[in-house]
Amino acid sequence: MNLKNKNVLVTGGTGMIGYELASMLLNSCKKLTVASIEDENILDLDVEYKKCDLRHFNNCKKVCENQDIVFHIAGVKGSPQMGKTKPSSFFVPMLQFNTNLLEAVQQSSVEWCLYTSSVGVYGEFDSPEDKMWDTFPSDKDWYGGWAKRVGEMQISAYNIENKRDRYSIIRPANVYGKRDNFDPETGMVIPSLISRIENGDPELTVWGDGTPIRDFIFAKDVASICKFAVEQEISDPLNAGTGSGVSIKDLVDTILKYTKNKPTVKWDTTKPSGDQKRVLNVERLKSLGFENFTKLDDALTEIVQWYHDNKNFSKSRYNSFK
Repeated sequence: MNLKNKNVLVTGGTGMIGYELASMLLNSCKKLTVASIEDENILDLDVEYKKCDLRHFNNCKKVCENQDIVFHIAGVKGSPQMGKTKPSSFFVPMLQFNTNLLEAVQQSSVEWCLYTSSVGVYGEFDSPEDKMWDTFPSDKDWYGGWAKRVGEMQISAYNIENKRDRYSIIRPANVYGKRDNFDPETGMVIPSLISRIENGDPELTVWGDGTPIRDFIFAKDVASICKFAVEQEISDPLNAGTGSGVSIKDLVDTILKYTKNKPTVKWDTTKPSGDQKRVLNVERLKSLGFENFTKLDDALTEIVQWYHDNKNFSKSRYNSFK
């Protein structure tokens, strides 16, 4: 797939992965359009911008008009605690905009669409792509995992009925980056820790004992994988992770190396730690040549500095849970 002569749409292009992807596509396609629920003034890219709520089908249909390629990156991102206490804020919006956007693609002249799924679709690990349906999603990511699975099932239904493939499916690991949700109450572990540390908390309380292991991948790397998957017209689901794990304790220690504030760390073992280990199987990704990912230290240096310079920007972002 040569993108040079294509009209390309990125949904969620003001967000963490979407912004990185849109930046990469600026000089790689004929015309680039970004659709997001947020205000245009937070996007400093020379693109056509469409502010819209993709939970509504008519909006999805409009943004897909005259598009050749669609990267569906829009999603709801929040901590496991939000998944437990506000599950409908995960489940319902994702069902709405995934279902409506994919149906709009199906009814349009779009040639190829990338769907962003999640590590949350998996239950027990090891996690080769073709084994996803052998288990249920983890109960720690039950609602988000099922919402993403439904989108994948919708794509499978289209492929069967229309006897053709025109979708790529990416299942990212724990993604982190600039433009993340840095709200300390609703954000994932990395942005939440950075914001709490940078805002001067003298004591940093972290849930669990620090031993759980996670696969963290930089948003810029995920964007590169998304672009590659479409260019190569990869229709088999593809795990987007590093394949290596980092303990939460080591993660906290690494973040503290790059922040100005150095609070005392307290581990609250009365609180849940989540699944003990979630590291994606990335053999399929490696077979395609993806092995050199941004190092955690390098990425965190960049993110901490970005957050320090953009605290007000982060506070003005759309928050699904508020």
